[in-house]
Amino acid sequence: MQTIQSTISDRGILTLSLNRPDVFNAFDANMIRELTEALQAADENTDISLLVITGVGSCFSAGADMNWMRSLVDASQEENERDAMQLATLMRTLNYLSKPTIARINGAAFGGGLGLIAACDITIAVDGARFGLTEARLGLAPAVISPYVFRRIGERYARRYFLTGERFDSSHAQTIGLVQQCVAADKLDEAVETVINNLLKGGPLAVATCKQLVFAVAGHDEETQKSMDEYTTKVIAGMRIMDEGQEGLAAFLEKRKPDWVDNE
Repeated sequence: MQTIQSTISDRGILTLSLNRPDVFNAFDANMIRELTEALQAADENTDISLLVITGVGSCFSAGADMNWMRSLVDASQEENERDAMQLATLMRTLNYLSKPTIARINGAAFGGGLGLIAACDITIAVDGARFGLTEARLGLAPAVISPYVFRRIGERYARRYFLTGERFDSSHAQTIGLVQQCVAADKLDEAVETVINNLLKGGPLAVATCKQLVFAVAGHDEETQKSMDEYTTKVIAGMRIMDEGQEGLAAFLEKRKPDWVDNE
C-alpha cells in the first residue's frame, strides 16, 4: 500500500497507520480505497483480534486532501456522488467491523479524520490535540461522517459544531463524548496497550457479540446505514457543485476568505 502502513503483532493486533505525513495524513481517493480494502481484509482474517488506527507523524488526519478536492470542482453531480460513496463505504466498513477498533489519536483530526475517530469503538487522544468539523466554512457540510459523529456527540453539540466549524481541544472532545480518554503524548501507547489487554481478556465471540448488541440496542446496522449513505452522499455531492461550495473550495485553495465573509 502507498498511503497506509500495516503491521500485525504476534497477538493478532493489526495497526493501520495513515501514511501521508507531508499533507497531515489527508485523504485522497487512493487512501480511501487502500484503507477500505485493508479493513475488509481484516474483517475476514481470523488471525486478527482487533484493530488500531492511527496517523504517521504529528497529526491523525486533516480530512480531505484539498488538491484531491480541486479535481472534483468540475465533476458532475453523479461523479461527486460516486466519489462520496467511496468515503461512505470506508466509514461504514470501519464502524461495523466485526473486530474491536481503537483510534490512537496522536494529533489533530478534522473533517473526515474526525469521522474515522467517531467510527471506532474506543478513542484515546493525546492532550492538546485539536479537532474540528470545518466543512461549513468551505460552503460544504460534514454529510457522510454525520451519522457517526452525531452518535458520539449527540444533537446539542452537533447543532453547534456542524454549524460553526469551531475548533476545540482534546479536553473538550472528551467532555462532549467524541474522545473517551486523554493522555500525555508519552503515555499514549501505554493507554492503548491497557485497552488492548482488557479486550483480549474477553472471549473473541463474546466481544464481537457485545459490539453487535450495542448496534442492535441503538437501532441501526450496516444495512440501515447504507440507506443513510444514499442520502448523505447526495447532500455533499449537491453542495460541491453549487456556487457556494465552489466558491468555498476556491477560496481555500487560493488562501483567501470566501465571498460571504467580511474581508475587512
